[in-house]
Amino acid sequence: MPKFATVGTIEVALGRKDQLLALLAAHRARCLKDEPGTVQFEILLPKDDDTKVLLYEVYRDDAAFEAHRKGASFTRWREETTEMIVKLYGTRCVVLD
Repeated sequence: MPKFATVGTIEVALGRKDQLLALLAAHRARCLKDEPGTVQFEILLPKDDDTKVLLYEVYRDDAAFEAHRKGASFTRWREETTEMIVKLYGTRCVVLD
């Protein structure tokens, strides 16, 4: 099975970016530690747009991504950041080797 990746965009509420980044970094650490199917999790900051945070995540396969989406860390992160996120969207990708 091919690896699965997602490229996400978070539109951040005004004045909440630093707080969101701290919670996102903690979520990233939990995922890499506790989810064996999470292969890579990068947090990217666009140089020309201070209102967005981008994510690049790689999973062993589709099932690992679904386990991540339904897992405790993602649920916790969504609850913690509810008021900080204006919009969250992503593109699901197959990783070519």
